[in-house]
Amino acid sequence: MLKLKRVNQLRATYKRCLAGQSLQLSPADNEPAYPEIQDPSFRARKQRDAADWHEEIRQVPTVEEKLIKINMPRYYGFKVVDFNDSKIPYNALPLTQHYTRTILEDLPASSEKVEQGDKTEEDPLFKAAREDVIEALEFAHDYYRHLEKLPNSGKPSAVESERILTQIIVEQLNRALLQVLSEENKHLNEVEVDYNSRHEAFWAVGGVDPPKNVQKSKKGREWQKDQANDSVDRLVQYTGSPYLSLRHRKQLTPWKTPAESESIELSKQLPIFKHDPRTLGYTTKHQHATNVPGYWPKGNEHNFGLISFQSRAHLQLRPASFGDRDQQEALHSLAIKSSYAWLLAQANYNGFNTYNELTYPMNTQTVITNGREWSFYEYQLNTLLLHGKHQEENPRVNFCRGTKPLPLYAEISANGKCVDFNDAALRQLLKFYVNVPSIQRSIAEQQPYVASDISAYENAEQRDFISKTFKYLASNRPRHLELPEIYLWEKLYKIDNNTRAMEAKRRFFELDINPWRRTLDKHDKEYVPKAIRPGVYKNRENRYKRTYYP
Repeated sequence: MLKLKRVNQLRATYKRCLAGQSLQLSPADNEPAYPEIQDPSFRARKQRDAADWHEEIRQVPTVEEKLIKINMPRYYGFKVVDFNDSKIPYNALPLTQHYTRTILEDLPASSEKVEQGDKTEEDPLFKAAREDVIEALEFAHDYYRHLEKLPNSGKPSAVESERILTQIIVEQLNRALLQVLSEENKHLNEVEVDYNSRHEAFWAVGGVDPPKNVQKSKKGREWQKDQANDSVDRLVQYTGSPYLSLRHRKQLTPWKTPAESESIELSKQLPIFKHDPRTLGYTTKHQHATNVPGYWPKGNEHNFGLISFQSRAHLQLRPASFGDRDQQEALHSLAIKSSYAWLLAQANYNGFNTYNELTYPMNTQTVITNGREWSFYEYQLNTLLLHGKHQEENPRVNFCRGTKPLPLYAEISANGKCVDFNDAALRQLLKFYVNVPSIQRSIAEQQPYVASDISAYENAEQRDFISKTFKYLASNRPRHLELPEIYLWEKLYKIDNNTRAMEAKRRFFELDINPWRRTLDKHDKEYVPKAIRPGVYKNRENRYKRTYYP
């Protein structure tokens, strides 16, 4: 009886609320402003909840707290597709274009004219650069031969040997070119140089067929049966480390600004890869979402990438049966995903992420080399919205254009001299260095979704908590307690066959607890000893340190 009375009271309250909303008058036309009629279906409610969460991420004031907010749903991390710069499966280009929403093009004819055009040998700057580059190449090979002769140096594998030699060549060429070009190209005096820096990025991709376990789970629920075959979002985590990267405080000028109608037509040309990425050979792992462009967000003005040099040593492991075409597509795939990930991480430090769209384009230049063969790419990031319905409805696309591998030299002779040096490859490399970053935006325009910095917080305890939590997530250290595991005997005797019905139910699966649903803030708080406890030491509320999760 009491339960029925309570239900009637709730119904009356609900009707009064609706009546009060319906009587609100709009000041513009003096007519009632009725509440919006929302779709009550399960799918619509899930979409509204996701949109609300994305808006909450956008409203978070600082860069560090935005990343913490993205990681809040998972204490043990997300299940992500492992993208990296050392593994490219066969026929990976369509998947890479789908997962980055990238249109691939060749470098325009103007770049080819730079390679083949006027006799720039007469240019004293080019002649000086050519002489210094040849000298740097000869020195790099001589130094590598010296390293091989060192005692206890061991014999590295072919991949490791190429990485070591290419690292030396790239560093020496960068030193030589900065020294020669910086006098006439003042922007090179301001670049920040990173060696073997961390490039990591996290994003969500829609339009992928659901795995078998997801289909089976939805078919077992009455309200989700009709959605069992709907496409799902896959989370992607890129991890890479280039030989060398250059950053500047200004942006490179965008080289393509298509109209909306043209972008819509281009988006229809994007390859769609709906299959599970594991069908190609990609693996999955569990980790927290990280976005690291090679530096920390606080106190660094050089927020925009200029050039990055990527390794192609792992291509030696590809079977020759894959053919030259797949070799070229592998280079394209590496350029696309490394460029996209680096720009996404930079955008994250400016307040954007995979759920909050860019408000301006970002550009970078990528070089893939083994010391002798050089591939040049330019990338323009226009959009970050790849999840859910945006995979089909988003009119924006990203652009990548590049060259085939160009030999910088044929070989280094026995007497240490460079043979058959290629001026065309050097001209293209010089073109990347002399490309002046000229766009400088105001803080409000550059970071429209960042309201403040953690240093603006007056509470020192809050600043310390946010900084430590952010760096712990970025470190990707495992939790001190491992994820609960279902042992094989438990699956056999407790789950598949109920043979231990009288045994006390203490395990998480017996108590209907899903450890993957544990949120980031579900943990024991740090205890504060009485001697340093603020206020009255007997106050039980001050026994534990306060947390400041967004």
